[in-house]
Amino acid sequence: MTITDASWYHPDPGRVRLHLDVVPADVLHALAAGEIGPLDPAYASPYLTGPECRGLWRMRSKQIRETPTDAPWITRLIVDPLREAPVGLAGFHGAPDRAGMVEVGYRVDPALRRRGHARGALETLLSVAQRHPDVRTVRATISPDNTASRALIDDYGFAETGEQWDEVDGRETIYEVSTSAIRLS
Repeated sequence: MTITDASWYHPDPGRVRLHLDVVPADVLHALAAGEIGPLDPAYASPYLTGPECRGLWRMRSKQIRETPTDAPWITRLIVDPLREAPVGLAGFHGAPDRAGMVEVGYRVDPALRRRGHARGALETLLSVAQRHPDVRTVRATISPDNTASRALIDDYGFAETGEQWDEVDGRETIYEVSTSAIRLS
C-alpha cells in the first residue's frame, strides 16, 4: 500500500460511512495563518477555523514545509457524508519512523461528540496502519484525565508503555499496539 492524497475510507463502509480527506497544503497553510484561503466555505466550520484547531494547523503547516513527504500521513478532515461540514480531524503525526511506528491523533468538534466519529476515524487509521508494509506499531498519547479517549483505545488492543511530557498538552500516557495485534471488528 502506498500512502496517497486519496481519501481513506472506513474498513466497513456499510457500517461506518465516514472518510478521512487530505487537507491540501495551500488550505493547511491558510488555516495556519488564520484564514480560510481556498477551503470550500461549506467546510469552514467555526471549529475547524477557530482557535481550538489553529495551533494544530500551525504545527502541521511547519511540518510539511520541512518534511513534505509527511503531507499524506498527517491531519485529515473527518467527513461524515450526512453532514455539510467535516466533524473533526484525524491522522497520523507523520510517516512511520525507522522502527515502523506511527502515532494517531484525532479530535472531534465538541458539538458533535458522542456520535461515533472518533471511533470511526480511529478504526480507519488503524486499518491504514495495518495495511501499510512500513508500519509495525501504532501509538496513541493521551492526557491522564481524558477518560473518553482512554476508553476508546482500550477496545483495540493498546497497552500502556510509559509517559511523556508534551509542550502543548502536558503530561501524557503512552499507549502502543502492534499492527498484528490490532483488534478491528
